[in-house]
Amino acid sequence: MRWELTRFSPGGLNAPRRARILAFGLALAGALLEIAAAAVGVLAPAGAVFSLPFGVELFSWTVRLNPLSCYFNLALGILAAAVSIYSFGYLRDMEGRRNLGVLGFFYNVLLLSLTLVFTAANVFFFLVAWEVMALSAYFLVSFEHEKEATRRAGTVFLIMSHAGTGLLLVGFLILAQAAGTLDFAAFHHLASKLPPSQQGLVFILFFLGFGVKAGVIPLHVWLPAAHPVAPSNISSLMSGIVIKTGIYGMALVFFDFFDAPPVWAGMVVLCAGVVSALLGVLYALMEHDLKRLLAYHSIENIGIILIGFGAALVFRGMGHPELAALALIAALYHTLNHAIFKGLLFLGAGSVLHSTRTRNMEEMGGLIRRMPVTALCFLVGAVAISGLPPLNGFVSEWLTYQALLAGFGSTAELTRVAFPIAGALLALTAALAAACFVKAFGISFLALPRSEHAAQAQEAPVSMRIGMGILAAGCLALGLGATWFLPVFDTITAQTIGVKMGASLTAANGLVLTSGTFRGGAVSTVGMAAMLVLLSAIPGMFWLAWGRRSRRASGPTWDCGLPGLTADNEYTATGFSKPIRMIFSALYRPRREIQADYEVSLYYPTAIRFESEIEPAFEKHFYDPLQAWLFRFAGRMRSVQAGSIHAYLAYIFVALIALLLFGVRG
Repeated sequence: MRWELTRFSPGGLNAPRRARILAFGLALAGALLEIAAAAVGVLAPAGAVFSLPFGVELFSWTVRLNPLSCYFNLALGILAAAVSIYSFGYLRDMEGRRNLGVLGFFYNVLLLSLTLVFTAANVFFFLVAWEVMALSAYFLVSFEHEKEATRRAGTVFLIMSHAGTGLLLVGFLILAQAAGTLDFAAFHHLASKLPPSQQGLVFILFFLGFGVKAGVIPLHVWLPAAHPVAPSNISSLMSGIVIKTGIYGMALVFFDFFDAPPVWAGMVVLCAGVVSALLGVLYALMEHDLKRLLAYHSIENIGIILIGFGAALVFRGMGHPELAALALIAALYHTLNHAIFKGLLFLGAGSVLHSTRTRNMEEMGGLIRRMPVTALCFLVGAVAISGLPPLNGFVSEWLTYQALLAGFGSTAELTRVAFPIAGALLALTAALAAACFVKAFGISFLALPRSEHAAQAQEAPVSMRIGMGILAAGCLALGLGATWFLPVFDTITAQTIGVKMGASLTAANGLVLTSGTFRGGAVSTVGMAAMLVLLSAIPGMFWLAWGRRSRRASGPTWDCGLPGLTADNEYTATGFSKPIRMIFSALYRPRREIQADYEVSLYYPTAIRFESEIEPAFEKHFYDPLQAWLFRFAGRMRSVQAGSIHAYLAYIFVALIALLLFGVRG
């Protein structure tokens, strides 16, 4: 009888299991429904508006489904489905140790709030959903709150999120005052009708406000702190889709609220994108924490998306709607691609952490033999994020290059110089990203295990492998099937820019090689894949013809005369990145310290300790001084809080007089 009560009681041993299955099963069902609804909505040129039957006229609960919002919901649904399946196995070890009911609750709240952010039809509903998203993400990031680093990361995330929301609120209030309503429909091209000073102010407010959530440099400090400490399934969702709410907000404002923004606005976005992409990958190269490395790569890819947005804004401001549509398609395609391959990489990192209990790449190694499926999926994500054919990252970066190259021949004055410079720096970013993932995959999965945990690692459970496999298949499908997927953007560009370009980017034999006319040659992603398959089959043919009949002999690997290869002989992550650290030493400002312990003679050290770190430039030179100034200001303001009710009544009286005078003057 006692066993029966324990087995079925709400607080029994199976309560965590039921919470895990129920929470993530419902999330999976909702994600599948969202994929179906969003796929229909993307293809439908006419949107739909639905109002909930409560609320008042000013603060209504209204959602609208249009191609742009459905496109972001499609990315959300795909990633949420894969993460939910992955979570069944990933969270099994936490049963009895963590409150999985709380995790599942906030996970579902986050998914719901993200859906509402992408579909809200007025300022009030949008900001409510935005705040619910920020709070639920905060609780998920702070799930392992007993760790000091987790609490600090959650606090930084919450502070930065609310600072960004404050900027958005001011921007929305300016537009609402001009429109006389909070409805997004009334904001259509409204920002372009404001006086130039207000127009610039609105643009900067929204760019900074949404830039905080997107992780644009220098507003990125919360991102590399929050993503590593969250559970890996949450990190995947945070990096894959939560930061895309900032991208959605920019797309909404730049291409709906504005008609043809000033050219300088596009140049600001373009420059911010180039800086974020380049610095993001440079800081990623210095990381040995696998999840922190991936977090910095999120900043890099947000920069690539902003390069497309910036080019589209410049083209639109200079009267080139077709080129603007091309750049916008490149940015939006990379938005979806990044959600897929970055979600895959974080799930892969979670599988490694699940098996080895460490995020430090220096303690991994040799995992490809013990976790072959995880290694293969991680390799697919690494190839995709490096922009190599034939996977999806190559297609969206290829379209971005084409937009930048076309801009050089289609714009005038100094503006045209910005495009080849941006293209060259984007190429450098892609090369550094490839080098970074050679390091990440090689140090983590190849060679010999560097720790006991790595030597005893086991493959991830089936549900985790299925979740990773879905996203790996997505990388392949969006790369090889780009010619079938690009026409989907016609409804989006027709809504935002007024032209259709998706179908013009494809030809019968592949993607069009654009040169400003969209009628150049063509490159076939399917043809490239077939060529790779054929080339990879050549060694097999040689082996079948001659190799299988040859005699095999085994011998020791050459080890420089040492008695045997060990993990101490391997290349380290620090050694791999040292050339980059030396080349960009002006940026990194590296510091190293070497300490040796001796017993008998200085020539025979018993132990040598090496420490190396780079300077956190933005924290040291911007955020730390800002924090110190805020603390000083708060200390001086403390004198205003005298503890006297008479003083507080006087403050209220003075504030009322000031408001009355301001109202009379207005």
